[in-house]
Amino acid sequence: MKTKRYSESLENYLETIYMFGGKDVKSIDLANHLKVSRASVNNAINSLIEKILVTKALYGNITLTEEGIEVSKKILDKHELLKVFLIEVLEVNPKQAEDEACGIEHVISDFTANQIKKLMKQLKNGSQT
Repeated sequence: MKTKRYSESLENYLETIYMFGGKDVKSIDLANHLKVSRASVNNAINSLIEKILVTKALYGNITLTEEGIEVSKKILDKHELLKVFLIEVLEVNPKQAEDEACGIEHVISDFTANQIKKLMKQLKNGSQT
């Protein structure tokens, strides 16, 4: 099954909402964290509502839907995998690895992420013998 792809911007919103607990998230908190205007948050949230990834009561807080939670977890899993790969395998410094993982997570396929995961497992098992 092919994973649906969303823009980097929308994925950043999903990731941030998830990091804030996934429910009852305030627009102002998103705006402050992502360093964007309230209007930008409003536009992104409306787009996420159309895609059935979040819900929002009129003038209320934002909550991830089940699908929104699933997509957010996948993004965060890729981010963490890439960060660890960059630090442990490629010996990139942690700050740079964090920044680069944040960009790569949005374009890497599930297949490639799984291949990296397999490689890391092989490297780990190989170094234990």
